Amino acid sequence: MMELLAVAMLAVFTAGYLVLAGGDIGVGMLLPFLGRDQAERRVVIASIAPFFLGNEVWLVSAAGITAGAFPGLEHHLLEGLFPLFVVLLVAWVVRDMGLWLRGRVDAAVWRGGCDAAIVGGSWALALVWGALLGSIAVGGGDGDLGLNVGSVLGLPLAVVFAVHGAGFARLRSAGAVLERARRVPARYGVSAAVLVVVAVAAGARLPWSESASSGTALAATAVMTVVLLPLLLAAQALVWWTFRGRVDSPSYL
Repeated sequence: MMELLAVAMLAVFTAGYLVLAGGDIGVGMLLPFLGRDQAERRVVIASIAPFFLGNEVWLVSAAGITAGAFPGLEHHLLEGLFPLFVVLLVAWVVRDMGLWLRGRVDAAVWRGGCDAAIVGGSWALALVWGALLGSIAVGGGDGDLGLNVGSVLGLPLAVVFAVHGAGFARLRSAGAVLERARRVPARYGVSAAVLVVVAVAAGARLPWSESASSGTALAATAVMTVVLLPLLLAAQALVWWTFRGRVDSPSYL
């Protein structure tokens, strides 16, 4: 029972990250298309500014569940897909560094470098997530997890991230940025569903029972996660309600 609950909580947090953070990753991928000059790009970044750190909490929570409830799975994934996880971590840091530092220096060269970090980091995140989920879906249940044909098959998932970002931009943008976002045939709900289905398909291939921790650790992780989830949902809902309007001016980033 506790194992099933822990798996369900891990699925919820992983899907929550892909759906919520997938929007800001996609916006970062489309930054040069959505924002044609420095002023417009600041507005585009302002559309994701209130959300991206909170979205990343879902990934941190999913990693905590994995470490606490399924330590064997953590070893299994890192051993087989270590290069991808390294690239994922570097891309995450580079993308967030670009977001945080872009508005700190009023110089075209500086902002251009930060734009490159945002766009490059966002594309790398999308590509690596596609490769990770594809690799797991193909080889996750065979005990021979590693870079395989799924790594390539999962790469088109990066396009879904971009489409998801366009859908998010439609919800948050105004003016010329909104008009450009509307040129992308995007439906936020459809792209979100695709990301969830791919994540569930990959998760179904993982050896959960063989990776579960002892009864006490498993129960503690599952119960703590159940307690945490409503708090995180409430915080996420508050942020979305507070920043529910469209953005037409720069923010602190």
